[in-house]
Amino acid sequence: MGLDIGGSASRARLRRDAHGDVDAEGPGANVATLDSELVDDRLTQLLAKLGPIRPIACCAGAAGAEVSVGRTRLEKLLERLLPDCRLSVVHDARLVLAAAGLHEGIALIAGTGSVAYGRTLDGREVQRGGWGWMIGDEGGGVWITREAARLLMARHDAGSPLGALGDSLLVACGARDALQLIANLHARHEPMEWAALASVVFDTADSDAGSRDIVRRAAAELIRLVVDVRHTLGVAGPLVLAGGLLLNQPRLEMAVRDSVGLPCVRLELPPVEGAVRLAGELLQR
Repeated sequence: MGLDIGGSASRARLRRDAHGDVDAEGPGANVATLDSELVDDRLTQLLAKLGPIRPIACCAGAAGAEVSVGRTRLEKLLERLLPDCRLSVVHDARLVLAAAGLHEGIALIAGTGSVAYGRTLDGREVQRGGWGWMIGDEGGGVWITREAARLLMARHDAGSPLGALGDSLLVACGARDALQLIANLHARHEPMEWAALASVVFDTADSDAGSRDIVRRAAAELIRLVVDVRHTLGVAGPLVLAGGLLLNQPRLEMAVRDSVGLPCVRLELPPVEGAVRLAGELLQR
């Protein structure tokens, strides 16, 4: 079984010989930033959707797993939910290269947050970014929404028109003016709620110079992560592009492709498939 436990969504895939795969999906469950009881509840419900199961091996790729406390908490939870199962917990970025069938390369993920991860053939690993939505994750969905809100408030304070970006963001947030927008944003306590508004920036990029600048800066931040990983590991690619934001916003994807200076491939299979493949490797040890 593979688990892909992200910031916005979590996915499970159970592989049964001759019986096909069983998939389930639920809300995100970042083990480093969400309350432990909430994580426990969400993952318990996710596994329950698969029915009665007793997998022999499971790899869980989890947002926040690079934090030792979060990793340990997740390991203990899975040991309780999956008794007598061989377990491996890795950062969710690790799943991307595995799902792409690569043992060496760089993964760039931009969804709710952002992170770059690199791995060499001899097993050296480097991660850049992925600090969480309150501190970093530049170029990710939450960051884009926050930058849009900051721009809108700067326009408001200057007495300038809010522009296409401002008008659209007010509608998306159900706010009558800029001040109510701020109140409505502060009432959104989960990162996925912020990231869902990032589409407004892309939708107004043709009509608002501020939106275009945010997209440009988002691409620059993502490229910075990749360049750091590349220089640290000496890996020349390929670069695997992944994450709901990067794969579903062509303007951002093309901005990254045009400037990153590496051969790029889109992740065609879901990251949870990478978790299944890594779980299979547990049986070979």
